[in-house]
Amino acid sequence: MTQPPSQQPPQGGFGAPQEPPQGSPQPAAPGQPPQGQPPAQPPQMPATPPTPPPAQPGYGYPQAPGQAPGYGYPQQPGPYNQPGPYGQQPGPYGQQPGPYAQQPGPYGRQPQPGYGYPQQQYPGAPVPGGPGGTGGGNPFKGKPAVIIGAAVAAAIVVAGGVFLATSGGDDDKKPVAQASTDDKAPSGSPSVDEGDGSGDGRPADDDLNAGRKPGEAKVLWLQKNDVDLPRNGADVYGPWVVGDTVVKGMYRAVSGYSVADGKQKWTLKLPADMCAAPSQTTADGKIVIGVKNGTTDKADCSDLQMIDLNTGKAGWKKSIKESGLFDLLSDISLAISGDTVTVGRTGNSNAFRVSDGKELFGKPAGNCQPFAFAGGPKLIAASSCRTDDIDNPQHQIQEIDPVTGKPKWTYRPARGWEIDRVYSVSPLVVSLTQSEKKKWSILAIKENGTLRSQLVGDKGDKFAPDCGSAFAIFGKSLDGCVGVAADANTFYMATEPDSSGTARTNKVVAFNLNTGKPKWKAAAPAEQIVKPLRMEGGNVLLYVEAGYNKGGGIATLAPTGGAPKMLLRHPESTAQIESSFYNAKIAYADGRSFIASGRVSASNDKEELETKTMMAFGK
Repeated sequence: MTQPPSQQPPQGGFGAPQEPPQGSPQPAAPGQPPQGQPPAQPPQMPATPPTPPPAQPGYGYPQAPGQAPGYGYPQQPGPYNQPGPYGQQPGPYGQQPGPYAQQPGPYGRQPQPGYGYPQQQYPGAPVPGGPGGTGGGNPFKGKPAVIIGAAVAAAIVVAGGVFLATSGGDDDKKPVAQASTDDKAPSGSPSVDEGDGSGDGRPADDDLNAGRKPGEAKVLWLQKNDVDLPRNGADVYGPWVVGDTVVKGMYRAVSGYSVADGKQKWTLKLPADMCAAPSQTTADGKIVIGVKNGTTDKADCSDLQMIDLNTGKAGWKKSIKESGLFDLLSDISLAISGDTVTVGRTGNSNAFRVSDGKELFGKPAGNCQPFAFAGGPKLIAASSCRTDDIDNPQHQIQEIDPVTGKPKWTYRPARGWEIDRVYSVSPLVVSLTQSEKKKWSILAIKENGTLRSQLVGDKGDKFAPDCGSAFAIFGKSLDGCVGVAADANTFYMATEPDSSGTARTNKVVAFNLNTGKPKWKAAAPAEQIVKPLRMEGGNVLLYVEAGYNKGGGIATLAPTGGAPKMLLRHPESTAQIESSFYNAKIAYADGRSFIASGRVSASNDKEELETKTMMAFGK
């Protein structure tokens, strides 16, 4: 294992981080490269490093009056429950002057949850613009973005009635999937409502494809909520597409639906609220979710349940046991890599084999403890290290073996910087913040754990990655962001919309991961917003949001830039419905797109049952 001392990335180069514009600029530190010449390798910190300005401590640093606090409990208030995070200057590496030190710029701007069409806000739903809300800004110059997702909103979809959307010549029946009442096993095919307008289906004459134009996709089906929820509603997890099934979880059930017609295939009832889920499944469609260990307000998110999403059958179940005073199970984050699921939280961590539930590794020895993981083709751990100064945290990031938990390498950013998100696991692209100073920076890290580059944006660009999964004060999800994508040598990120009203639009900026500098910019279709979802066949896969009287859709962007190429153009006639999903999450597989609400909430039971929860498009 290679574990270098703290590594301090380049200072004083083009676009390198600066202090906020006040007072006289400080001279470059001795031994740093001249401006415009960032080193290929991060220099080692000196034996006695200069003292960085104080920053709020990250996870794992308690603040108790009159005593030295123990590891594992965050102070109150902490850096992640401050309103309007990360607005001032970018870069985790020092206090050197740079070419844009005096650039003003708005920060902490809070866009509405969905661009191009007004969103319906239900009582009890998360409030955009509050602490931890999504927003835009520039992580590189001026005063950057708010990049943590909405404080209450989680990830995706809802149990629901399913309505087949017909077009001329198609069957007019609009069946509605009924919820299962079996607590122990997944249901089979539900009964069907013929949709004559008297039941809970859509009226027979409500044809979502009636206004479809040539070249536009077909609305395959639309769901409404059919679950009686608590007064404040519930977050939704998913959707995950596994073969011919699209799956979501909400409240006390996980349900699978046919991708073709939306009919419910199975429902697995849960004994208590679903409280955590990874962003992805195993390659064979298995997942491990978090379920509360009771139904009271004091219940912890400490029960793990494995589910085969192909069949809806429940597998092993385990309860995580507290280990020590500061093992906080109120919020956990889950990530899957290969056949391993990790459980991150403040004060402890565990990893289990997805296939059989065997514990693979637990809390490592030493002063540095993982608080969250990012999964996928590699397993990345973000850790907080105990120091003698709780106001000056030390974080580190590691690639670890998913079977043994042993680190393959360790990278330490400069003191005071906290690992916030992992935008890409392979290649590794990491977001870091100094929330007290409202600073934000993005690093690319090499396969051997050394610094590859620090991303530096052009003056005036503001960026808005969407990390709208459930915001946890203690446990913290590292992955699952949209609005970002990466291939071997390029990182793609969406900008914040640059105008208001119906003309809102944005662009995608491509960064060279070897230099950190922008390569090109590609504009979204006129009056619409684009968000990178992932790489697909060598191209960037984009979601084009529905605009005012403009349908959304799925598009690709070539790695050389240019104009987006539409793969699936959603109908203009259903743009208003498409825009109405709260904190919408997008899935795309096998030529079909799925749009789902991230939370279901309403002011009364009648409105709750009218809430649209998931919509599918295809050819």
